[in-house]
Amino acid sequence: MGSLTGKVAVVTGGGSGIGLSTARRLAAAGVSVAVVDLDGESAERAASALGGLALQADVGRSDEWPGIVDAVTGRFGGVDLAHLNAGVTTGETDITAVTDEIYRRATGVNVDGVFFGVRTLVPAMEARGGGSIVATASLAGLIGFSPDPIYCLTKHAVVGLVRSLEPQLAAKGITVNAVCPSIVDTPLIADMREVLEASGFPLIDVESVSEAVVDLLSGEGNGQAMVIQAGREAIPFRFARPPGPRAGGTVGQMPPKEFAAHDQV
Repeated sequence: MGSLTGKVAVVTGGGSGIGLSTARRLAAAGVSVAVVDLDGESAERAASALGGLALQADVGRSDEWPGIVDAVTGRFGGVDLAHLNAGVTTGETDITAVTDEIYRRATGVNVDGVFFGVRTLVPAMEARGGGSIVATASLAGLIGFSPDPIYCLTKHAVVGLVRSLEPQLAAKGITVNAVCPSIVDTPLIADMREVLEASGFPLIDVESVSEAVVDLLSGEGNGQAMVIQAGREAIPFRFARPPGPRAGGTVGQMPPKEFAAHDQV
């Protein structure tokens, strides 16, 4: 995509942490930024400092997304870029103690917020001739993460969605990628920061993540899950192929397209 100057971006969870860092970096690159956050005051502070648009919204609700896109289009004329970043942890290790409320909140923000965002943003980007989407997943979307199994579940879902969407969105001129950082020093880990620091666990600064996000938004990479570890440059995760069939077929062969429409899928 090259230069971002003059583009329009939507950043969810943009009032703090990774989202705020991304919003600042985009604004510095000449992008008009809409900061979306459940915390309206945080969104307003961030947008005001950047000369952008503040939107208070629950991104896990499908009925709020049309209003987000309409507001951004009304203010800036369209949408070219999106960082779907809003996310929560559950703080619950014991699967038997995960209530319906805890589960729905995590899947609502972490999964629905990405799906509903992509579904609403794609037509708007296609109308502009293309665009770029980056979702915040996690290293927990690539490995097992026993301290928070439900968070891990949601981030695997984000990675799977991004990888699956790549072919169809490429046909529309839209790239879609995910960033998969290890533990980042954000307000999300406030309760555990001292424990992590005392253990010597290396926390990632938000600037390292937002740098990778903006590189993806301005680049040509597609369908990637970028691993971000402390002290290392972001690198695309190399997914191994599953074993191929022994009874006919070829390694990596996918079902025919007609199968996807079958009512038993």
